Amino acid sequence: MAEKVRTGRCVVAVDGPSGSGKSTVSRRLAGALDARYLDTGAMYRAVTWAVLRSGVDPQDAESVGKVAGEVDVKIGVDPEAPSVTADGIAIDREIRGPEVTAAVSAVSAVPAVRQILVAMQREIITAAGRIVVEGRDIGSVVAPDADLKVYLTASVDARAQRRSAEYAADLSATATDLARRDRLDSTRAADPLRQAPDAVVLDTTALGIDEVVTRLRELLAGQVADR
Repeated sequence: MAEKVRTGRCVVAVDGPSGSGKSTVSRRLAGALDARYLDTGAMYRAVTWAVLRSGVDPQDAESVGKVAGEVDVKIGVDPEAPSVTADGIAIDREIRGPEVTAAVSAVSAVPAVRQILVAMQREIITAAGRIVVEGRDIGSVVAPDADLKVYLTASVDARAQRRSAEYAADLSATATDLARRDRLDSTRAADPLRQAPDAVVLDTTALGIDEVVTRLRELLAGQVADR
């Protein structure tokens, strides 16, 4: 059954809050499926970086939308070497910095930004054929016809510990920032963070990366077998 999954079109949508393991799991799964990998969050971070570079207030929706319409964001979809540029500048490290992290939820909430990036994401998905896409609205908005929709979650403590270890940051401050982002992402008017009705919920609190990837491969094989 795994061989059947690897042939032809295959789209896996992986949603969930920060620290749930989306990025690591999605990249690992894409490699296992010989598929492409799209980090939609990196695209929103790239626009946020451009907004800050332009000196625009992230709360100024009109100006943010203008920047989003003008900046040339390109994202690599190789799971072994994902990359992102804005106007030809490699910004892989910069988009993970504290300034972008603090502003990305506000920028992502701007409807014009979402409209532009969702259209780009759909084009990438169509061109890739086989791809694992991660974000916060993939199964519900970007790829509602995905072969498999997964919503990864984890306890607040586990998510904070993972994120603080990843960025060598203070645990308490990380937990506070995660709570802030959860609140903003789940209450924004445009495409809020939510579980798609037909998504499989997987709690990763007590699971290792390999266990999660194995479970997703099993789920995907089952989805294909049922068709």
